[in-house]
This record gives sequence, structure tokens and C-alpha cells, in this order.
Amino acid sequence: MERYGYRVMLFAGALALGGCVTINIYFPAAAAERAADRIIDEVWQLKKGENPPKPDGPAGAPGERK
Repeated sequence: MERYGYRVMLFAGALALGGCVTINIYFPAAAAERAADRIIDEVWQLKKGENPPKPDGPAGAPGERK
């Protein structure tokens, strides 16, 4: 019975170590800052009561090519 307990503890330890995996995704800071600046400029340029420009076409599903 002790051998069975050892296997369970070993499996639980491996499972706990596997759960500690972290995935980091880094975005280029300069590109993110430029995009934020562009969005802010577009928002500030809208006059009170003015409608934002309409997109060129319908939005597709993510990853869908036009």
C-alpha cells in the first residue's frame, strides 16, 4: 500500500509543478504607444455631435482574409 501512496504523491507533485507554468507575452512598447496616440488624436478631432467615420467594409471573423 505504501508504494501506491508514493505514486500518488509523485503524480500530485508533478501536477503541481506543471500548474506553475507562466506564459508571458510582450508587446513592443513603441508600437503600442503610437497606436494609443493615434486613437487619442482621432477621438479629440471629433467635434461635438459629429459621427465617427464608417469602416470601409464589414468586419470579418478574426483571422479571416478579405
